[in-house]
Amino acid sequence: MKTLYWIGGIVAAGLLVGTGVRLLGHADAQAAAPTTAPAANANNHGSAGGPLAGAVPAVTARAAAGSTVSGVADASSGQYQVGEQLKQSPAVTDQPYQASGKLVNGYQEIAWEALIPKDWDPMAPFKGLKLDQLTDDDPRADAALWKAKKYWKDAPVDASMEGKPVRLPGFVVSLDREGEALKEFLLVPYFGACIHVPPPPANQIIHVRSAKAVKNVRTMDAVWISGVIKVERSDSSMGASSYSMKAVSVEPYTAPDKG
Repeated sequence: MKTLYWIGGIVAAGLLVGTGVRLLGHADAQAAAPTTAPAANANNHGSAGGPLAGAVPAVTARAAAGSTVSGVADASSGQYQVGEQLKQSPAVTDQPYQASGKLVNGYQEIAWEALIPKDWDPMAPFKGLKLDQLTDDDPRADAALWKAKKYWKDAPVDASMEGKPVRLPGFVVSLDREGEALKEFLLVPYFGACIHVPPPPANQIIHVRSAKAVKNVRTMDAVWISGVIKVERSDSSMGASSYSMKAVSVEPYTAPDKG
């Protein structure tokens, strides 16, 4: 795996916490990628090509053809591309999910941003680093990659979330199944996380154990989970999580009712 491909994935995910993006890494296109493109800008979420278009060799933010992992592309029915977050609704596909804040069966709907301490910057490892000027064999690229991975793995939590009954949507990363039923999984905020691009920060991953085995749910399916969230560290082969939940409900994702 090319260093700049992974850095591009990390930068895209970090810049786009709370927004929607289509991300596709082109490791084989590095030699042909422009080296004079402007650096990524965290305030440029709305551009047609995305904030990373041409900014990092071997990475371009554009519509992906979908997942190449067996079963993952089918799970989204083509609705989501690698790097995209949940859409607000089938009719409003250019806006990411926005939490209504309502109570649903006693669980308050929250956004993923609620899990991040307000004074923590996920992009800190890349400050001052001009990614558009690096080549894949540049030692600074490799150093930045490992620094970012550790920084995200050790991401701090918001301790005030402990014990809160919450409802939150995200994408499934399967961990343990019982036949066709799912018993344990990670919930992540964007499509392809832990599969195609690096794991999100640990404070953007919830380790979920369902109160009962869930049928007809596959990796990268979009679901709602409801339960009491706990601040609890967990490591798995798919990524480190800083929160956990014993979900009392796991349901297919539908856009929140903001009426």
